[in-house]
Amino acid sequence: MTDNLASCGECPDGRVKDASGKCVMPTVTFASFVLSLNTSALYHMGELSHPETGQRLVDLELAKHTIDTLVLLADKTKGNLDSNENELLTRVLYELKMRFVKLS
Repeated sequence: MTDNLASCGECPDGRVKDASGKCVMPTVTFASFVLSLNTSALYHMGELSHPETGQRLVDLELAKHTIDTLVLLADKTKGNLDSNENELLTRVLYELKMRFVKLS
């Protein structure tokens, strides 16, 4: 099985290998969803460069929209998250809000 995975090569961007070695989209979890939104906000704040061009762009309107989406998610899921999910969402929101305030 290990030989099979090694001979398959790399998966395209955004995909991972499953147990059989096939390239598939990763499983969506609450944590992966929150971290995806976090990455999007960081990108729009110019914290991360574009993967193809290497440019860092700042779009505070899109960054704020993504942060607002996370705030909505926090409000709508209040009382329904386990402690790890709640802590992740709380920390991500705090960090993003602090970065946003520094930029604006």
